[in-house]
Amino acid sequence: MALSLVKARLSSCDEINVEAATILIADLDVSDEAELQALERLMMRIGNWPPVVAVSQAFDGAVARRLIQMRVTDYLVKPVLSAELLRTCTRALKTPAHAETTEAQIFTFLPAVGGAGVTTLAVQTAMLLLNSRTRAQTATCLVDLDFQHGACADYLDIEPRLNLGEIEPRPERLDRQLLEVMLSHHASGLAVVAAPNRPAEMRSFDPDVIAKLLDLVSSHFDFVVLDMPRTWFSWTDSVLLGSNKVFIISETTVPSVRQARRLVEAIRERLGDGLKPQVIVNRFEQKLFSFGLRRTDIEQAIGEAFAACVPNYYSLVREAIDRGVPLDDVKPGNKITAELKKLILAQTGSEAGKAIRRYRKEYKSAGDLILSSGMES
Repeated sequence: MALSLVKARLSSCDEINVEAATILIADLDVSDEAELQALERLMMRIGNWPPVVAVSQAFDGAVARRLIQMRVTDYLVKPVLSAELLRTCTRALKTPAHAETTEAQIFTFLPAVGGAGVTTLAVQTAMLLLNSRTRAQTATCLVDLDFQHGACADYLDIEPRLNLGEIEPRPERLDRQLLEVMLSHHASGLAVVAAPNRPAEMRSFDPDVIAKLLDLVSSHFDFVVLDMPRTWFSWTDSVLLGSNKVFIISETTVPSVRQARRLVEAIRERLGDGLKPQVIVNRFEQKLFSFGLRRTDIEQAIGEAFAACVPNYYSLVREAIDRGVPLDDVKPGNKITAELKKLILAQTGSEAGKAIRRYRKEYKSAGDLILSSGMES
């Protein structure tokens, strides 16, 4: 086994030759933006091979999500035992050269007011994405992040299995095997991450726990749908920033529409213009000679953030919830599903439903193992 050590900052090694390397280990100072940008340039240059393992002094949830987006193979936090490093490198080498990888698309649903129907729309969106391929189902996961009042498991009539109390003391323990134990599965094939809710407890989990959970989920599924609580927690910012699409759900009332507009403005002020939240107005009814809100009123009030009006069909939604099934199982081709299809499937782009192939059976036949360190500790 050959080991090649480069004792220099990664930002000063843009021209490092990695053609002979079987695997790269980048020892990063994650507080240094120049180092992260250098790693990003390196990942763009080398493509899918060789695999890269990032190592840092401390765990940072925002950085972990950024590394996932760069398609770094794995992320370790010091101190790292030799045996753990070896196991990580072995797993990394199971991904063949030029393996096809596709970044998970994350759809986040955030309520403007209580009772706006966020869980219903999140569940139906997950079902749509699950079946967005013509021949086979995509890997789709619905994650309920409302740990106090979450109802995703109840809506689907399945048992919530996520045990955050077990993960919180040591978030680094959360791996694919433990995630499998804590996943719930609906008969449709939808994977669900949900914890038993605690209505009488107001808990705010360490952002690292939530970041680790979502990073692991997003690395193993094509699509991830997040059902968010109305309360803003310390981890909410990083979740929104890591999302591909953020939908704010409003009811068809003047106070709710106003609150949705305020929330759009608050998110832009807090997180910048790069994140473009969209507003879905739920339970919309347009009646002749009615004094209620018209679609034009809603569009004018919300402005460019307006995305869609989802029609009101309460009896259908209630039956689907009571039976624990998708809306289409109760009434195929219903208006709610039709409206969501126009909105959600258009957001997935031309690669909708394309499966991620991160793990395959074949192994790369490697000669010498060459480890390249990106920088000094």
